[in-house]
Amino acid sequence: MSMKRRDFLMAGLALNLGSKALAQQGGGAQDRAGRRSETPVRVAKTTRLFKSPGLYPNALAVMTDSPGGLWIGQQKVTAQSAQTYHLPLEADRDEMAWLVDWNGKLLKTVKSQSRNTSGMAYGNGCVWMGANADPFGIFQIDLNSNQISHRQIPLSIDGNGGGCHGVKWHNGKLWIAALRLGGILRVDPTTWAPEALIRVSSEEKPRLHDAAFDADGNLWVVTGNNSTSYADGKAGLNKYDGKTGQLLMTVDFQPGSCDPHGLVWHDGRLISCDAGIHPGWKGMESPSSGYIFSIEMM
Repeated sequence: MSMKRRDFLMAGLALNLGSKALAQQGGGAQDRAGRRSETPVRVAKTTRLFKSPGLYPNALAVMTDSPGGLWIGQQKVTAQSAQTYHLPLEADRDEMAWLVDWNGKLLKTVKSQSRNTSGMAYGNGCVWMGANADPFGIFQIDLNSNQISHRQIPLSIDGNGGGCHGVKWHNGKLWIAALRLGGILRVDPTTWAPEALIRVSSEEKPRLHDAAFDADGNLWVVTGNNSTSYADGKAGLNKYDGKTGQLLMTVDFQPGSCDPHGLVWHDGRLISCDAGIHPGWKGMESPSSGYIFSIEMM
């Protein structure tokens, strides 16, 4: 199926989810005369803050409840990816959510049965871990490591929701970076009903990763190209209007930047993490593997 036809079908799907559905149609904002303007493009740099408590940090969430801090979700390699990346396969397959303070000090550890975790949220007193490998789905876990629920990303025909690259809690809803849908899907965490879809994937940057809402309610999403090494990787960001889904800005990272995976907004800036594993690359190829880092616009 061609990219244009797939974009058309997915946009139609988003609009059919309900009257409140959001569908990103590409291009920039419109002026008052309805003319399409070019989407602004910015460049960003990254600054290392501290290292994760353990290997493969691939998801972030802000804890607003006491004691507060940053949740870091672990993405252990699968049996297949261990061979691909030439990395050891750990005997304990459970993956951790580490709560650290903003200097990186470990405060709490929660264990989950999520696999190849690639995205997490914190909300309603629980962590929500997005599994990017079998058994897939979103794992809701309380702070005592008790699993509350495990549900697949909605809108699949066969009950397998497919891969996940990001999860965020915002205004009582879950926003899921659904690879099968190529965008960010808003889901009611109680009924599990899908409510809105913002298309993200494009021909230039087909990869999408985690998402975060800024203080103004706008949605930022990590994007990237298909690459075979750190040297030819081209990560980016898309900024969307949180009320309409309209693309407001795209961001490219300067060469030598950390490799963004997870994403949160804290204290007026974006924070991300470098997992150390990236499809198509060698394991731990990025010089910033394992680091939590900030993102600054230049």
